[in-house]
Amino acid sequence: MTRYAAIAASLVVVLGLVVGGVLALRGGDDPFADCRRGAVAGGAATIGGPFTLVDGSGRTVTDADVITGPTLVYFGYTFCPDICPTDVARNAQAAADLAARGDRVGQVFVTVDPARDTPELVRQFTAAIDPAIIGLSGTPEQVAAAAKAYKVYFRKSDAGDPRYYLMDHSTFTYLVAPGTGFLEYYPSDASADDIVASVACYAARL
Repeated sequence: MTRYAAIAASLVVVLGLVVGGVLALRGGDDPFADCRRGAVAGGAATIGGPFTLVDGSGRTVTDADVITGPTLVYFGYTFCPDICPTDVARNAQAAADLAARGDRVGQVFVTVDPARDTPELVRQFTAAIDPAIIGLSGTPEQVAAAAKAYKVYFRKSDAGDPRYYLMDHSTFTYLVAPGTGFLEYYPSDASADDIVASVACYAARL
């Protein structure tokens, strides 16, 4: 996926979140008010939700199986030439830095390209970056349902060799927690330090 396509796809999702979330949560009604980045907080209840996918061992898992604490969730694909591995590596660095501070955060990678990304291929991709990342694939229907729950845009590109196609997709990392659901999102231009500071803020209030 090209950087410009990723930015365009991400803007589609950002605009939808902002329009749908004009700070319905305010002050004392929101225990995380001091941590939130902006107006998308009001749309928090519409982002995330149950899913059923397949992990690297071929086991069918649900969101409850893989999101057992504060967790960074990212949607991408293994053939992605630049943004996906960069974002996932940044998330892994943030997770390591948080662990050094005593704040544990899980990591989940969900493919948006189930036609090519078998559970084993996703496992190899995530393990090469950080063995702690849980890589998930599934049927096209399972992946589409998970992406819809997180308002993730994705589309197979029609350009180029059909054997080596790219996927246009939004490139947000989502912070979620069991019992709380969606807390925050981080765009590709957020640094590992940005994510560490944000996750630590939320973790102190969970």
